[in-house]
Amino acid sequence: MRYSKLFPKAKRKVSAESINHKLLVQAGFMDQLMAGSWTLLPLGWRVIEKINQVIREEMNAIGGQELLMPLLHPKSIWNETGRWEKADEIMYKLKDSREKEFVLSFTHEEIVMDLLRKNVSSYKDLPVAVYHFSTKFRNELRARSGILRGREFMMKDLYSAHVSERDLMEYYEKVKQAYAKIFKRLGFDFKVTEAGGGVFTDKNTHEFQVLCETGEDTIYYCDNCGFGENKEIFKGKRGDKCLKCKKGQIKESKAIEVGNIFPLGTWYAEKMKVFFTDKNGKEKLVWFGSYGIGPTRVMGAFAEVFNDDKGMIWPESVAPFSVYLIDLKSKEKGKEVYQRLKKENIEVLWDDREDVSAGVKFADADLIGIPVRLVVSAKTKDKVEWKKRSEDKIELIDLDEVIKRLR
Repeated sequence: MRYSKLFPKAKRKVSAESINHKLLVQAGFMDQLMAGSWTLLPLGWRVIEKINQVIREEMNAIGGQELLMPLLHPKSIWNETGRWEKADEIMYKLKDSREKEFVLSFTHEEIVMDLLRKNVSSYKDLPVAVYHFSTKFRNELRARSGILRGREFMMKDLYSAHVSERDLMEYYEKVKQAYAKIFKRLGFDFKVTEAGGGVFTDKNTHEFQVLCETGEDTIYYCDNCGFGENKEIFKGKRGDKCLKCKKGQIKESKAIEVGNIFPLGTWYAEKMKVFFTDKNGKEKLVWFGSYGIGPTRVMGAFAEVFNDDKGMIWPESVAPFSVYLIDLKSKEKGKEVYQRLKKENIEVLWDDREDVSAGVKFADADLIGIPVRLVVSAKTKDKVEWKKRSEDKIELIDLDEVIKRLR
């Protein structure tokens, strides 16, 4: 991609209340339409697609099947579970010209349960695991913290249906492991913590929390074992001995929630009359689970965690491009390197602008935060200047060596 053609360009200054708001807007990854509502610009969408692909691969690996469900839901289906009233505070409700009432999706449990009762009749039809990437709408009273807390945001939600509690909890553990694998692949330092169920369930659930000094959540975890709880349900205090392993000490940290999983039991099936016939011909309720990751929150978390005073530092796993190529009055050499990298299927953003200074190009490279910066100029001659965004070291190397390293 030629930077001269990229829409839009980096801004020099942005007024913002959070790190992710400032950096992602300034560098051209997103744009704010109104409080809690964001446009994912081309750079931002490239990051989201890479996050989604990591998630998709791990969901498919545990038997998830991808689909896409509607965002506009009739009141009647939410009345079946009582959540039309129970979740009223966070729902966006509307009427059409015929006075029929609807809600914009803030989650999809009821919609999946409706699919199940239409398509599942026997134990042979179970288990089922389906997921989608879609927009969610939640009436946040104070939409803040940039893209971390929006009124409209992207969510990957997976839903599973089972013949028994045992089968549900076995799959629940598979999802927990898959989520841990996702966040490890993405490069986060995270903890798995127990939490309450909110408007989803009265059972304890699990959250995936990225450790971050600017995070909104407070979590407590053991420095020796896997114990962790969020502030809402934790009964102890920092420095206590862990009650689970009896050896470790409880640590306190700020964190950003990027995923959560819910064992929902049979409550939804009871309310919506979703049954299956078991091996003995007996009618039984379907056991249900729900599992979410917010890709846009994940992008915001990256900006909050991976940055310095110059801008973002994207991990290779989700960077919009692998290379930021700067051409300093050596356009033919720049074009040659650009075309060679493209031929090798290396994602490159070539700063080919002729109307800005070298200083601006270097500053934009640091702000955007692509993992590797390459520079060609009269001084580099037949070599290429190599610098990683996360390091100060600069090297002059052959283009063949550049390609070898990037591979």
